Amino acid sequence: MSAALPTVPVLHSEWIKIRSLRGTFGALVAILAATAGIQTLTAAAIGQAAPGSMGDDPLFAAYYGVNFGQVAAIVFGATALSSEFHNGALRTSLAAVPGRTRFYLSKITMVGGSALVAGQLTGVLTFLGGQAFMGPYTLELGDPGTYRSVVGSGLYLTLMALFAAGLTAVLRSATAVISLLIPFVLMVSFVVGATAEGVAQYLPDRAGKMVMQSQDFADLGPWSGLGVLALWAAVALAGGWLAVRRRDA
Repeated sequence: MSAALPTVPVLHSEWIKIRSLRGTFGALVAILAATAGIQTLTAAAIGQAAPGSMGDDPLFAAYYGVNFGQVAAIVFGATALSSEFHNGALRTSLAAVPGRTRFYLSKITMVGGSALVAGQLTGVLTFLGGQAFMGPYTLELGDPGTYRSVVGSGLYLTLMALFAAGLTAVLRSATAVISLLIPFVLMVSFVVGATAEGVAQYLPDRAGKMVMQSQDFADLGPWSGLGVLALWAAVALAGGWLAVRRRDA
């Protein structure tokens, strides 16, 4: 079993891959830039216009930018895996790391770790940057739910990246995964939510975002909602592991 576990040299090589691929590394940076940047600009523009100008739930409104950051997280997770399925790259990677399970776990560990660091930094800067422009409607760190939402928003972005990574390992195409997930989280989920509220709360994005809300709007609570997203990601990652183990390189 220990032979299948990631080691420092293998993890380092996976980080080099992420850093050297412009699109992948750019998507990682965009998780922070898009989320915190759009949140700050939106709060500066309309944050003090009126009570509830950014949404009925002030805590959830503090993470409006996550709607854009999740797109970057999906692109990061998808492109980090899809690079292995072009021009025989997977054969080269498996020649260097013969154990397929070890290779896959190393890659997923680095994708998840990178997304987690970016996501947690994003959660802090998004909250602080947005609230700096909210005037009399400002939330302070320490207000009910704020610490949970800061940490939870970073975990949400991490899990979305892992969800996309697992699906990409199954489909072997970043284009297919991005074309599937981005319209889903931006449009389909809202349509389903309007017509089937009970079922919609278990969709990955809607369940995961409950951790950023100040109150429970469904049967799931903040952490149980994030747990549902974690299950979606775990199933995708398990499917990706099976695909990498069983398919020809």
